Amino acid sequence: MTDSSELQDIQKPGLGLALTPVVLTLVVLGIQLFYFGDFTPHIPLAIGLAITGLVGIKLGYKWKNIEEGVFHVIHVSLPSVSVLICVGMIIGVWIASGTVPTLIYYGLTILSPTIFLAAAMILCSVVSVSLGTSWGTVGTVGLALMGIGAGFDIPMYWTAGAVVSGAFFGDKISPLSDTTNLAPAVTGTDVFSHIKNMMPTTIPAMLIALAIYFVAGFTLIEDGDSSFERINTITTTLNENFAISAWLLLPAVLVIALAVKRMPPIPSLFAGVLAGAVAAMIAQGVGVHDLLTYANSGYSIETGVAAIDSLLNRGGVQSMMWTISLVLIALGFGGALEKTGCLESIIKSIMTKVHSFRSLQTVAVCTSMSTNLVAGDPYLSIALPGRMYAPIYRGMGYSTLNLSRAIEEGGTLLSPLIPWNAGGAFVISALGLGIASGQVENLLYIPLSFACWLSPLIGIIYAQLGLFSPRATDEERQLWKDQGEAVADNSMIASTATS
Repeated sequence: MTDSSELQDIQKPGLGLALTPVVLTLVVLGIQLFYFGDFTPHIPLAIGLAITGLVGIKLGYKWKNIEEGVFHVIHVSLPSVSVLICVGMIIGVWIASGTVPTLIYYGLTILSPTIFLAAAMILCSVVSVSLGTSWGTVGTVGLALMGIGAGFDIPMYWTAGAVVSGAFFGDKISPLSDTTNLAPAVTGTDVFSHIKNMMPTTIPAMLIALAIYFVAGFTLIEDGDSSFERINTITTTLNENFAISAWLLLPAVLVIALAVKRMPPIPSLFAGVLAGAVAAMIAQGVGVHDLLTYANSGYSIETGVAAIDSLLNRGGVQSMMWTISLVLIALGFGGALEKTGCLESIIKSIMTKVHSFRSLQTVAVCTSMSTNLVAGDPYLSIALPGRMYAPIYRGMGYSTLNLSRAIEEGGTLLSPLIPWNAGGAFVISALGLGIASGQVENLLYIPLSFACWLSPLIGIIYAQLGLFSPRATDEERQLWKDQGEAVADNSMIASTATS
């Protein structure tokens, strides 16, 4: 480890120098995406990491200092990478077991096409609250819903929008979620007060999204012989290639039950892999070697029906490697930006312009969103603004519950809407949106994930109107004093701030 005394004499970068790696990386990323039309952001982000390293060396850091920052952030996020690996195995094994085909079959026979999008959002919300992981929800139930949507001939970006809205809503308010616990931890609040304070933005955002999906169902679906024939073809083909039975849903039920009992996500998901493997051997007659292949390389089938083949030929650990490699590079870039002080300098320059609670709350949301955009890491987008802005909220006499809500919404909810972010990369890979193969129109899932961007927007509106913006209670002020933190009457910032 680096001796902290080695870094004491290194000055923080000025705003211009701090912005240099960020701006240059976005330029290279823009050229890759829009000029070459190639959606592979890995190398632009790696170039950004290299540029940040050069900036750090110019400032006086040694490479080992920068390397420590890179690997520290990657280490913190390894549990999420482990979730990706487990989800990859689950997808392959649950398709082989018939769990995913059974979900699709029952969904096509039970659900009404017109209410499908609204039902998809609600179902993903419930599962995500139970699991405490949006990624686990997207990779399991979300995948099955993509198949049902395809059967109803609903554009996949509409289905993906509903899945993402529901899954990340659940992640945001689940006490089992890592980000839901991280936000109050870095701002000095407790998780249940944090969840309660998010309800004024969460409930309206979800109701508006639900109404939009409900109306969209009636406009997107055209009932008729062609729609019935398509559904009948898919259900018949599933019946011909898989044993379909309600008991094959037990692997999914097991994962949810373990989550409800507050088992950690990784053991719960791996238990789902094992349960799916047992179901595959009993119900589908799959051999052990084939199961190992499906868990590693994904499931493979040729039914002759394109809609089924494109959906079911997926999964496995290897299918997640594109996403995992992107996550690791993006996290390394974010870690380098943090270690060299670039992110801190940018945020501090913003802080000098903040003189009211209205602007502070808006800046907190936008900072989390921008960190997500630049660093590609939802954890860093919560932790960094949370640490930086907490003293300002305390100085103004406002509860840091306002801050925890702002960074949760700018961090957790906007993560899946940025394609090169860890959340966005996973969504694209797990739901088979095919962005890497040129199907850029599927990026329309971003504006169609209504709940994800409506919630922070509503929060900003509340701040401007002074609604649902609690001031610090006497208990909070006493806690700050006990912790040696600044309070409203002794803060340098408060002397220039107006509410």
